[in-house]
Amino acid sequence: MKLVVGLGNPGKEYELTRHNMGFYMLDNYLGDVKWSKKFNGYYYEKNINGEKYIFLKPLSYMNLSGGVVREYVDYYKIDIKDILVIQDDLDLSVGKIRIKINSSAGGHNGIKDIINCLGTNAFIRLKIGVSQDRSIDTKDYVLGKLSKSDITLINERLNDVYNIIENFNYNDIDKLMCKYN
Repeated sequence: MKLVVGLGNPGKEYELTRHNMGFYMLDNYLGDVKWSKKFNGYYYEKNINGEKYIFLKPLSYMNLSGGVVREYVDYYKIDIKDILVIQDDLDLSVGKIRIKINSSAGGHNGIKDIINCLGTNAFIRLKIGVSQDRSIDTKDYVLGKLSKSDITLINERLNDVYNIIENFNYNDIDKLMCKYN
């Protein structure tokens, strides 16, 4: 069983903001599906290549995502190596993607909380670049709306993100990292 977590903040006011990159990717990948709710998160189950996937959008707001992820990991008995977290990344140019495992939170409070609640950083992360503007407060920047040109650049990578979702597993992570990093 795989758990794919898209990080973001719930609510219309946060749609298409830089910090909602995880929600954006899951919504684009899954399309118009009926999400269920459990443990303060929206989830959707799907079989991909004979493997059960649980897609999760924590509703606890970004900085408290870890508790929700922990509930799903415990309830479904998901191994840490079977978790993929999709996040925004300020240090990558818009639309650039990077796969990481065993890495620090790098200042991302949602990731910091997940690491704290899981007690490890050994899960796989898919970082989606949103760049940064150092003239704007970081909080205001990540909660700011994506421009049309940013959305175009990000959408050009959707097929790569879909491929990573469908092919991530501990054995193939090195291959995916070589291909996409």
